[in-house]
Amino acid sequence: MATLWTADSGGPGTPVLLLHPGGTDSRAMMPLAASMAEERVVLVDRAGHGRTPDTDGAWHFDDMALDVADAVDTLNAGPVHVVGWSDGAIVGLALALLRPELVRSLVFGGAPFAVDGWHDGVLDDGDPPSFMRDAYDEVSPDPPGHWDVVVAKSRALHAAEPDVPVERLAGLRVPVLILCGDDDEVRLDHLATMLQALRDGELAVVPRSTHGLIVEKPELVAALVRAFHAEDKSDGVAPRRRSRQPDDSAS
Repeated sequence: MATLWTADSGGPGTPVLLLHPGGTDSRAMMPLAASMAEERVVLVDRAGHGRTPDTDGAWHFDDMALDVADAVDTLNAGPVHVVGWSDGAIVGLALALLRPELVRSLVFGGAPFAVDGWHDGVLDDGDPPSFMRDAYDEVSPDPPGHWDVVVAKSRALHAAEPDVPVERLAGLRVPVLILCGDDDEVRLDHLATMLQALRDGELAVVPRSTHGLIVEKPELVAALVRAFHAEDKSDGVAPRRRSRQPDDSAS
């Protein structure tokens, strides 16, 4: 268990927990946080990222989610609206599955629910850009040279995870917005499968956008998140999938 670096903007309302991608830290979420300044925004740096030191042993998304759960409990912030991007989205999904009482809703951005959801070649071994090492070295409390350990752990993680069965997606009781760019690293047919499995799912594909959507168009992402969180949103004039109410008694 890791004690995570956190930042909480404070204020009223349901906190919005922003979960950063892998290989970066919460600084990657700052453009989105700035576009959501009217909300209570909570940021974390996961173990081996940003200002949180690494832990011994291999990385697993469930362990990361439990670290985040501990941070939410410590801040007395739950239940939270979770907005995760890439690895952060996978952590958010694991949090919703493991500690559903802490999650009010989930924005699942730029990520698959299983390894085969990435486009071919995305996970090919290659050195990360040098700016990622530089950003890590700027703030990390880990010893010099630990970035190479982080990269090795990340590669091992992504070779096997995520691995969430479709049946587990059907068990989610929270609203989920699946979000991606139309030129993202995740297969759209994979996300369509996720949409069909969810009890209360929405899908937004942003045109002329990539895996960097949260920094390319943060104001648009913030607007989509606000619309997703709205309590009075409509199902439209001719709902098909949403016309069938889920059976809350189903297991």
